[in-house]
Amino acid sequence: MKIGVLLKSVVATEEPICVKDGKIAENGVKRVINPYDEYALEEALRLTEAEGGVVTVLSIGGERTAETLRTALAMGADDAVWIREEDGEGDEHTRSLLLAEAVRRSGCELLIAGHLSVDNGAGQVAIRVAELLGWAHAGAIVQCERQAGGGLRIVRDAEGDSEAWELPLPAVLTAQQGLNEPRYPALAGIMKAKRKPLAELTAAELGLAEARPLTERLGCSAPPQRPPGRRLGGTPEEQAADLAALLRNEAKVLKER
Repeated sequence: MKIGVLLKSVVATEEPICVKDGKIAENGVKRVINPYDEYALEEALRLTEAEGGVVTVLSIGGERTAETLRTALAMGADDAVWIREEDGEGDEHTRSLLLAEAVRRSGCELLIAGHLSVDNGAGQVAIRVAELLGWAHAGAIVQCERQAGGGLRIVRDAEGDSEAWELPLPAVLTAQQGLNEPRYPALAGIMKAKRKPLAELTAAELGLAEARPLTERLGCSAPPQRPPGRRLGGTPEEQAADLAALLRNEAKVLKER
């Protein structure tokens, strides 16, 4: 079985976020595989290790996307597809079009992605790709098994409960936290990754040079600084009265009776 995995390069969650000129400043900022995509990659590797097959990782982005794909190759993926895009050039619409066409050309029969990305949390791309391909889709999966007949039996998170589904192939799945425990790249894998194929594609090569975003980011700004805390003094009765006055007059969360 040939499995495709959608990956996104994101700023590491422990990195400080600085906004400059309406954009996130990335000089020296560490980028990693989106954590939810790591679950997707691990599940693809486990499926192929159990039954044989090939894992292809696909991603869209600028120069640093190649680093993310090399990490995935070091973890065990067989090959990679890098669709070049400058930062801020596309949106979920255009990226879905590009990825769907790349998946179509790759010959994959199963596509796995993260449930969402930690940078914007939209959770749209994999679902859009499934629609464009006309494939079955199940989101937020926490368990996945191959069926004897060739399909999949999955269990998905349903906001505190769970649902069990059976899906035919081809299909698109999105991985939720708890599906597995992603592996770390071993030294041998890191060395092998340098020799594994990494194909570079452009929108023009995919026949989608005319695709245009349907949304535009107008700006990006850091949240306003919190004002310093205020300590109320006096007796408990005086503190309660002062707190009520502040909530009524400054916070505007209480109304006069």
